[in-house]
Amino acid sequence: MNRSILFDSPFLLGFEHTRSLIERAAKAAAESYPPYNVEDTGEGSLRITLAVAGFTPDQLTVTVEDRQLVVAGKRDGDTARPEEAYLHRGIAARGFIRSFVLADGMVVDAATLEHGLLHIDLARPQPERRITTIPIRSAG
Repeated sequence: MNRSILFDSPFLLGFEHTRSLIERAAKAAAESYPPYNVEDTGEGSLRITLAVAGFTPDQLTVTVEDRQLVVAGKRDGDTARPEEAYLHRGIAARGFIRSFVLADGMVVDAATLEHGLLHIDLARPQPERRITTIPIRSAG
């Protein structure tokens, strides 16, 4: 694993979690397959749409671990039959792992596969507003 020069200072002890988040974000930015869109659906909700043509729901997994959303697609091998001869094969038939770092408080509401597009709906639930009265003690 490459260490980030930014976090190698002895004055930044205890920032390992931040360093790992930055490294995961950099790794996610370097990935290019499958293509995706991120839409603002209003009221703090987002939708990530990935183009996963040819994948079935059984071949896709969506997991969240430590604020990281991971979408993986696994092929069961080449689905082409031997008698099929492609003159051009432009639809990718490879597996993938695509990851996204989620902001604090974001939760995954649902994942839907429709017409070759995987829609992942994210929401940021509004925190419950609580009012607490703090008793004032007399010091004398």
